[in-house]
Amino acid sequence: AAARLAAATAARLACETFNRRVARGAGRPYLPKIPYFGAMAGQFLQGVNVMLLIGARSPVNFFGYPGQPGTPLPPGMPVVPLAGAGDDALYAIEALADRLALAAAPPSARAPLPDHPTGPIHAASLAAAIARHLPEDAVLCDEAITAGMVLGEALAGAAPHDHLDVAGGSIGGGLPLATGAALGAPGRRIWSLEGDGSAMYTIQALWTQAREQLDVTTVICANRCYAILAHEHRQIEGIPPGPRALPVLSLDRPVIGFADLARSLGVEAVTVDTAAALDAALQQAARQRGPFLIEALFASRDPLAGGAA
Repeated sequence: AAARLAAATAARLACETFNRRVARGAGRPYLPKIPYFGAMAGQFLQGVNVMLLIGARSPVNFFGYPGQPGTPLPPGMPVVPLAGAGDDALYAIEALADRLALAAAPPSARAPLPDHPTGPIHAASLAAAIARHLPEDAVLCDEAITAGMVLGEALAGAAPHDHLDVAGGSIGGGLPLATGAALGAPGRRIWSLEGDGSAMYTIQALWTQAREQLDVTTVICANRCYAILAHEHRQIEGIPPGPRALPVLSLDRPVIGFADLARSLGVEAVTVDTAAALDAALQQAARQRGPFLIEALFASRDPLAGGAA
């Protein structure tokens, strides 16, 4: 129904930054996320004359930054709520499309798959490898945080799947989310993207996956730093974290061996440090059953460095 509106009116479709569930992949309309960072969200919304909310909330910046507005919306832009969070959003948008007598939307063309990733591991090469090997009808549980910020466009060419975010601003919910998805949908493959800092809150979920032999593939984005907090420090203070702040954000004293940790909890695991090795490990994961963990060693503390779009 949303595709009918977009095709007939040249409206742009988008979804909230954090979503409970979005259907993505081949044959489905591409729904870009409103970017996390306020300045990027403002650029994304340039040229929008009116915003229609369908089961979504009006966007606000995740943090308040000195001297910046609390919302990325242009001043005075009309925001029209068609359906609230508790309403039947699908009915609302279908009724609007029918009321306007809109024709059926043409089938969504399948976006091309990303090329075989090479070089070091960064956010863009992670996104390419995931899109290339994600099984059909999989559930992708996404708590990659900074490393997941460029996933959307790559996933447009992936096999059809459901994309689940960890919403609300807390961290640590990704591994339990994947575990619950596997228990609740035993016939589906679950892939979990997890920041290394977030994983430390609930790493014991791996033991449950091993005990129940759940079909969960976990990718630990090991950049050994709370990169999102370093970005926020730069946004608020105007400078990168200094010698006193940086150790608080670091995860390399001592270094955490996630593959060893996974094996100690009964989960098969490998460590990879190149994009090609990550691609091969995900290809292996797509072929096998049961819990499996890939510790992906990023080339930089900032996952967006080195090739992100």
